[in-house]
Amino acid sequence: MTRPVGRPSKKPKVFFHAFSYQAASWKSSRRVIAKVEWHAGELFPRIGFIVTNMSSSPEAVVHFYNKRGACEQNIKEGKHALTWTRLSCAKYVSNRVRLALFVLAYNLGNFLRRFALPSEVSHWSLSSIQLKLIKIGAKIISHSRMTVFQMAEVAISEKLFRSMLARIHRLGRACARAPALSL
Repeated sequence: MTRPVGRPSKKPKVFFHAFSYQAASWKSSRRVIAKVEWHAGELFPRIGFIVTNMSSSPEAVVHFYNKRGACEQNIKEGKHALTWTRLSCAKYVSNRVRLALFVLAYNLGNFLRRFALPSEVSHWSLSSIQLKLIKIGAKIISHSRMTVFQMAEVAISEKLFRSMLARIHRLGRACARAPALSL
């Protein structure tokens, strides 16, 4: 074999393959999708298997399950950050309202993450946002002309906090200029 001309690609080489397999405990064979990723600099490939009954192409099946996995990660994040599985009220209606409030809080957190956080911290989880932005102590000093927040820079720097406030301020101005929706 000869080495290809040029520099090797930094992107992983990805291969998909579909085959039938029957484990000893299964009554019939099932379709298995294998995804093999060769990353530059790694000795062994990363191999993943999906057992499915979907008849789509192997690439489409993997894409579908990746989206499903992302959705389940969002649910897991909501459970851990907001404890929205804590529906301990005696009445069904009360639990329904409580769950709706949890979903609202989750959506507000995602809204904050998407539009108010600068790119260097936009990957933060909702738990990190809570711990570093919401559940922090601050001393509020009100003067006749201004209000000062004194916070420790342990969680976030002043520059980052100012950047977030500026983004929220610009977002507020953009919402004020947008036409009102009539219901």
